[in-house]
Amino acid sequence: MHCSVDKALLVLIVCTSAYAVPWRKSEPSAKCGYESCHPVKEGYLNVHFIPHTHDDVGWLKTVDQYYFGTNSSIQLAGVQFILDSVITELAKDPNKRFIYVETAFFWKWWVDQSEDTQSIVKDLVASGRLEFIGGAWSMNDEAAANYMSIVDQFTWGLRKLNDTFGECGRPHIGWQIDPFGHSRQMATLFSQFGYDGLFFGRLDYEEKIQRLTNKTAEMIWQSSPNIGSSADLYTQVLYNYYSAPDGFCFDIVCGVNPIVDDIRSPEYNVETKAQRLIAYATNQSLHYRTNNIILTMGDDFQYADAAVNFYSMDKLIKHINSKQASGSKINAIYSTPSCYLKAVNDQKITFPTKQDDFFPYKSDKHSYWTGYFTSRPTQKYYERRGNNHLQTCKQLSVQSLAGAKYEPKITPLRETMGVMQHHDAITGTEKQHVANDYARLLSEAIEECEEASCTILSGLAAGVETPAECKTCHLLNISQCGVSEHSEQFVLTLYNPLSRPVTEFVRLPIPSETAYSVVDPSGLRLTVQFVPLPSAVLRIPGRESSATVELVFQAEDLPPLGYKSYLVTKESSSSYLNTLRAKRSAESETGGPVDIGDRRLGLTIDDSDPRRFVLYVDNEEVPLIQEFLYYKSMVGDNLKDYKRASGAYIFRPDGEPISVCDNQKKPRRVSGPVVQEIHRECNEWVSQVIRLYNGDDHIEFEWLVGPIPNDDKIGKEVISRFRIPFYKNNQTFYTDSNGREMLKRILNYRPSFALKENVENVSGNYYPITSRISLTDEQTRFSVLNDRSQGGSSLQDGEVELMVHRRIFHDDAFGVDEALNETAFGVGLVARGHHYLTYGPVDKLFEVERLLAQRKLIRPQYFFTKKHSVVSYEELKKSTALQYTGLKKPLPNNVQLLTLEPWKDGSVLLRFEHIFEYNENKNLSTPVVIDVQDLFTKFRVVSLKETILGGNQWLAENTKLTWMPENSNSSGTEQLTRPDQNSIDPKHVMLTPMQIRTFVAEIIPNSS
Repeated sequence: MHCSVDKALLVLIVCTSAYAVPWRKSEPSAKCGYESCHPVKEGYLNVHFIPHTHDDVGWLKTVDQYYFGTNSSIQLAGVQFILDSVITELAKDPNKRFIYVETAFFWKWWVDQSEDTQSIVKDLVASGRLEFIGGAWSMNDEAAANYMSIVDQFTWGLRKLNDTFGECGRPHIGWQIDPFGHSRQMATLFSQFGYDGLFFGRLDYEEKIQRLTNKTAEMIWQSSPNIGSSADLYTQVLYNYYSAPDGFCFDIVCGVNPIVDDIRSPEYNVETKAQRLIAYATNQSLHYRTNNIILTMGDDFQYADAAVNFYSMDKLIKHINSKQASGSKINAIYSTPSCYLKAVNDQKITFPTKQDDFFPYKSDKHSYWTGYFTSRPTQKYYERRGNNHLQTCKQLSVQSLAGAKYEPKITPLRETMGVMQHHDAITGTEKQHVANDYARLLSEAIEECEEASCTILSGLAAGVETPAECKTCHLLNISQCGVSEHSEQFVLTLYNPLSRPVTEFVRLPIPSETAYSVVDPSGLRLTVQFVPLPSAVLRIPGRESSATVELVFQAEDLPPLGYKSYLVTKESSSSYLNTLRAKRSAESETGGPVDIGDRRLGLTIDDSDPRRFVLYVDNEEVPLIQEFLYYKSMVGDNLKDYKRASGAYIFRPDGEPISVCDNQKKPRRVSGPVVQEIHRECNEWVSQVIRLYNGDDHIEFEWLVGPIPNDDKIGKEVISRFRIPFYKNNQTFYTDSNGREMLKRILNYRPSFALKENVENVSGNYYPITSRISLTDEQTRFSVLNDRSQGGSSLQDGEVELMVHRRIFHDDAFGVDEALNETAFGVGLVARGHHYLTYGPVDKLFEVERLLAQRKLIRPQYFFTKKHSVVSYEELKKSTALQYTGLKKPLPNNVQLLTLEPWKDGSVLLRFEHIFEYNENKNLSTPVVIDVQDLFTKFRVVSLKETILGGNQWLAENTKLTWMPENSNSSGTEQLTRPDQNSIDPKHVMLTPMQIRTFVAEIIPNSS
């Protein structure tokens, strides 16, 4: 993303295919990696030319449009031509270098190449001339993406490179040049992927100025207080984002004259250009600590005609180096980020450290890139559901003991979820037609995975895998499901992807004058409750449903990596229906106290002000205010920084938030044996259900926002705000980092630099909330968890706000060139989601939050099987196994099975994670040992071999460059030695807080 191009400069591209060029093989001694680097010169300023292209996996054009080069009226970009052209030029000259990042695009190109071209590329990789950097399926966002999906998309991209190119295809460098801010957890993941360093382009402009001034743009990012020094990562801020210096973009879209070194020609310009570049490089070198600098020679979708780029770079490099004969101390070389990094490491110097992150990011004093934390909220939710489907079908395919058979059904979702992590996908910062295409890709991929899951479940249930008629209801989030609404009888199978039992409160939409019975796997008829749907749900545009009621029941103790099936039957007895009608009228009340729960956990609404509650927790009374408000979006022409408009990237509010609930209707109370609810309707486009399920440890706030009105043409950015008056958290709050470790935030303060200009006081204190935001007064803890990424903050003591929806009518001029004005069915888009409120003693709340966050990230998956004729429970039980557990015993509460997926040659990829940090809970924040050998029901683990996090190298073989932080006595060149991994005992796998361990497991089936 983000370089605009003058369309008048765009010209037609004529490409030569790679295999039409004479090919010269590398010398037999050629090697990849650090050994392939061109030598640097001692006593010289070494200028590392880094030829690269930045290829967004969707942004202004769809993935396919970018790859094939179509829809050029929007942007002249065709990735297939870039790769063709680059390979052509690299093949001509062993001196040249090029890096490539996005495996999604590379793989799309690779599978269409001839064997001859593939052989050429393999040789280029083996000799270090083509180097893969980053290597994930896409260059992921670091704010809205959850760690589980980040790990998955790196695993898949790295696997493709490893399987194709071996060790020479393994990236050593994180290359996050375009994401809009950088998370600490992402740095931790890079360190665990075995990377030696990280380079990025975007950080707060104030911090960048200070770091360049103080020579601290290179640092050791101490990214995890839990994992310690093994998570330390050399990190560098690039000088010029990721673009070539002004006047040195030689791509055909840039309109810059090529270098002419014929001194006889009146067009001769090499001397002038060389002197300008030498001056630029010399100035850049003043801000870094060694005699090496990076010169990023590339930009968005450049090198479609690589010959044009390399032609001018060749002449510049040659001319600059010719000056050494007359005393110049500048040495220019083709290089890669890895080679640059090795040159820096060889200097054996110390670097400053950093412990926090790089949020929020601002590019000028009025442009905080914090709007994208919330942009396109329904897309952010859909991505989370995609992850749920992916984990389910990967787990089930392993438990089928025929994982390879299902790979073709799993892979489309693996790859689509990788695309969704891209920094213009999950962020919501793409054009609308691209967002529509992302939804198409995700829908089609989920359908394939769902097909595999249904087939495997049929085998577990009936003993024979047959294409099952089961399906999932994708519109349950708007209380719509054809199976539950129109079936006389159906079986609901709930698969639990977590590695401990969970209880699920099932909600199924049904017609009003219909009653159902629910029988669990043991034959017990369950208590059910019929809850009327709020009128705001019935009004959702595009909802095609006869349901006005939801059938609610409690599915207890769903087994780990297993399922329970429930027989749901429509009742026809008139006496039963009469009882039901009377029961319903008693359950729905508009008079009397409006409250839910009890003094253990509950709340009561203030009669005079429906925004005010008394929250009860363990007999303590806590005042609570919860309300919806909106910020008016700033309008501007973007010609000056102070005229910046709020948009897809930027959150820039115009004034204080405005309440939307001043004239709300009287709340409605619904009570029953399973759930108690309060239905609140603020106005025609904002409503909420507050509910407490029987025995739960948190209160759920289900919000529904939209269609946001557009009659006044004022953009509205809607927040839900929770406040406990008199709560003292000293302007300090905590937010998660990609769903894992928590980071401390202080209002108007940055730990790493002096924040001098924070004129945007609201957006300048917004942070990404991927799973939760918390306050503490040291004795108690007050937290709100969410079901998708959102922007949020605590702008006053005792207060938490989360942005839930945005509808904006102006663009912020950062490239997308569209207002964030999402519509559906002819009106503004409706979003519906959940917040989960917890409050209580600090030690207890950490446990509640961690386990709750896991349950909401990875939820039970619903599978519906419609029965064509009504059967009894006894008949069903004879032909079907109604419950199954994938684990012989649950894992401890502080351990989660992060990954269970089919791997290579019949092996299985296993990841276990410790989900607690040190000092969160006296019992659970401790190391734990698990027995993996006999953990699984269907198979036995006969051997474990540990890999680095991406599964693409044995841990015992991984050596990393080490770095010397300031005030450290360690050597900067020593290699990190790994222990012998042959000694891993599957019966004794230890995990320390926040540790993730990855294994390739050989398995054998358990005897029946």
